[in-house]
Amino acid sequence: MASAPVSEDIYLPRTVQTAVKLLIVGHFAVGKTTFVGTLSEIRPLRTEETMTQAGALVDDLDGVNGKSTTTVALDFGRLTLNDQLVLYLFGAPGQQRFTQLWKDLAVGALGALVLADTRRLEQSFEVMGLLEEFGMPYAVAVNDFDNAPSFPDTELRDALDLLPETPLVTCDARDADSSTRAVIALVEYLLTRPVQENA
Repeated sequence: MASAPVSEDIYLPRTVQTAVKLLIVGHFAVGKTTFVGTLSEIRPLRTEETMTQAGALVDDLDGVNGKSTTTVALDFGRLTLNDQLVLYLFGAPGQQRFTQLWKDLAVGALGALVLADTRRLEQSFEVMGLLEEFGMPYAVAVNDFDNAPSFPDTELRDALDLLPETPLVTCDARDADSSTRAVIALVEYLLTRPVQENA
């Protein structure tokens, strides 16, 4: 990092008054690292390591082609919405063995965006269950993989057993515009919720 060129873009404007922490979560290989990297206005922090044979014993690689690395701690990025508000995006690893890390990352977060894959929707249940255990509000963004089947929103809502008020959007984690719309859906949802005491 010391050799990275200094740029005005890495510093927040003095006018910023509010910083909001959001989690970007989802099961293994759903696109969290890509999503954070696409949206971050600074070079994102990534903690990716090469997958090994030992990991094959615990990581479900069904339906995952060409993946050779995995996040082992977190992804971190920043998105300034206007001259007063900045979002800090924390991408959490998707494997069950990182549950304790999730708990640590959840401290101080206002909400979470759950990335889902229509080829493996059932893997989203554990993720959403953890968020509900934490009492954390969330929105769901179906990541539009090239070879994934698409379904009407009503079928997806039923399959994921979402509450009527839980936002459901589709995005492409590689595309800044659609990823931004997913984050906006979460933020708008959070703004409609009553302020929690001691949250």
